[in-house]
Amino acid sequence: MKVPTLRVQGLRRRKVSDLPGVTAVARIDRRTKGLTKRLRPGEIAIIDHVDVDRVSAEALVACGVSVVLNVAAGISGRYPNLGPQILLNAGVTVIDNVTPEVFDRVRDGDVVRVHDGEIHLDDELVGKGEVATPESVAAKMAEARAGLSVQIEDFAINTMEYIRRERDLLLDGVGVPDIRTTMEGRHVLVVVRGYHYKEDIATLRPYIREYRPVLIGVDGGADALLEAGYLPDLIVGDFDSVSERALCCGAELVVHAYRDGRAPGLERVQQLGQQAVVFPATGTSEDIAMLLADDKGASLIVAVGTHATLVEFLDKGRSGMASTFLTRLRVGGKLVDAKGVSRLYRSRISVGSLLLLVATALITVGVVLWFSPMGKVWLNGLQDAWNGFIFWLVGIFS
Repeated sequence: MKVPTLRVQGLRRRKVSDLPGVTAVARIDRRTKGLTKRLRPGEIAIIDHVDVDRVSAEALVACGVSVVLNVAAGISGRYPNLGPQILLNAGVTVIDNVTPEVFDRVRDGDVVRVHDGEIHLDDELVGKGEVATPESVAAKMAEARAGLSVQIEDFAINTMEYIRRERDLLLDGVGVPDIRTTMEGRHVLVVVRGYHYKEDIATLRPYIREYRPVLIGVDGGADALLEAGYLPDLIVGDFDSVSERALCCGAELVVHAYRDGRAPGLERVQQLGQQAVVFPATGTSEDIAMLLADDKGASLIVAVGTHATLVEFLDKGRSGMASTFLTRLRVGGKLVDAKGVSRLYRSRISVGSLLLLVATALITVGVVLWFSPMGKVWLNGLQDAWNGFIFWLVGIFS
């Protein structure tokens, strides 16, 4: 005989908390990028993400997620993606290949309990999956590395296809729109919300202050600039991961459109009452930001958070990353990648050392003034000036 579940809210909440596993609010979205905008610390994320990449994993960790339920394979074996290991290292419980029906059984905001790979809603089992462990992730990563050559071949094929479709844009700049932001002869800083972007922006503060480059935010990179205290001059992207605050900050907007002219992000811009320039091109938004800067005469392009290595191209999980490789060849010597600047150099001068240096300098000056004849003249002059000031001050109140 089944024991009825208590429906009194307080009693029920206490009973659920006594059960094993993690009990928390579930947030659901098939797009990890969209989900991270709503996640709160301690909540459970339900996603559909094949080969969880590093950027997505770091975003989930930054949100403070407790459990990640993935209805897809976190590591499919196509290439050694970095996301699952990052989640495990951060203490997040990861469950892959979850029963797809969980998207139909659980609604956003429901309180669910996860234990030993099983997902419970109230007293009902609504799904199950495979619990990821350091051992299982290491084994899958080893298999993925063994098959990496196939992915490199596919990457090369995609690169040749991109050259065929976009040779006019890459070679002659055909199709680059006119914009009002002036870049001729100036430095341009392109910010993508990618690997170590926060640390690198912080390290580049002296450079930004001295050279005052044109600031381009690529989608969420515009919010990264605002968070760092900078106002972007230009925002480029399909605008699916940029805030309304950024879109309305006064920056010029360039909507990345498909080659056939369709621009899904344009509708959002128009709803906000903003104007935008449309840039139809194959590839990624960070690519067209660099091509735009190069075509408009930028003397130097500094990239923050962009993709530079083959593993990073594959880690994005899309064939369009071939365009990034070719764009970097097109931009050539103008491009300086700021990736890892924060790790390459950190100041070794502490605040205490600076204070000690200042104190030493002051003591040295004092000794020189005290023992040198000219110094004594200066000290006597200072003493007379101080006595005159005291005499004047006393006269005001007497």
